[in-house]
Amino acid sequence: MVLFSGGLDSMLAVKILEEQKISVDGVCFKSGFFEPHNALRSAEAIGLNLKIVDIGGGILKLVKNPPSGYGKNLNPCLDCHALMIKIAGQIARKEKYNIVATGEVLGQRPFSQKKEALERVKKLSGVDVLRPLSAKLLPETMVESKGLVKRGKLYSIQGRSRDKQLELIKKFGIKKFPMPAGGCLLTDPGFCERLGLLIDYWPKFNNSDAQLIKNGRIFWLSGGSGRKILVIIGRNEKENESLKKLAQKGDFVLELKEIAGPTALVRNIKSRVKLPAELSIQIPADKRLSALKMDQKQDNKNILETAALLVGFYSKKAGGKMVGFAVVKVLNDK
Repeated sequence: MVLFSGGLDSMLAVKILEEQKISVDGVCFKSGFFEPHNALRSAEAIGLNLKIVDIGGGILKLVKNPPSGYGKNLNPCLDCHALMIKIAGQIARKEKYNIVATGEVLGQRPFSQKKEALERVKKLSGVDVLRPLSAKLLPETMVESKGLVKRGKLYSIQGRSRDKQLELIKKFGIKKFPMPAGGCLLTDPGFCERLGLLIDYWPKFNNSDAQLIKNGRIFWLSGGSGRKILVIIGRNEKENESLKKLAQKGDFVLELKEIAGPTALVRNIKSRVKLPAELSIQIPADKRLSALKMDQKQDNKNILETAALLVGFYSKKAGGKMVGFAVVKVLNDK
């Protein structure tokens, strides 16, 4: 079983093992921060049977508290790799695979692919994983010592150069492969800035909250008892629809009634008092966000009015007008 990201290195790991007449399947992991799109395309390109496993809950725990720390952004890469390999090992034992392998290359990534990091992954996962592209530079694994894999036909690739991989592409006749690119949102600085505030303001956030901040313009307002209220303003029709689909019980959704414009979603208002189902707000002609004083504590009605003002600020036709809004409290989880 090869942990298969769909990148060139994982494709080559499959081919190196198949060259030794070893039957190979792939396993790819997904979460709210990374998806298996590349893996599915690459698996099809090389005829690999691929299993997709959702590990969103486990990744969320690591993002909140990574035992081995973060990488450059909020990426718990070392612990994430260990979790993937641990789960792959569990699947391998259950389904009678003899080998667990990855396409990792020694030294290709400075945080998670140093020798010390690979040893820590082994300790955390409890799996003696084979890395065919760099095996000759690493301690012999059990599957090599048992003769299940011929060490002499493995490789000693290291570092960020792709020269050797490009040679292997020709050798194995790989016609299509993705260019190197980050596929994990936890390595994206812009998203991690949003996620960092979510961690600070809502330490017990869930996957729905994490999915929500992928969308729109993000604003944090101050409610009662120090509670932070999240307001998201859609930037286009696609994001407006996403916000409505992601709305959960207790959220408020605001939409302009007479003119086109953004949708707003408000989360974390806690109120037993019935709030208005409609609002009429005068939108200033001079649209300055500083006038909203969003850092000041507001009651629930004022928070909805501020959210409506934000919608008006980002609507081209609302400036200087009295504008009506529909305010819908979501009553059921979707």
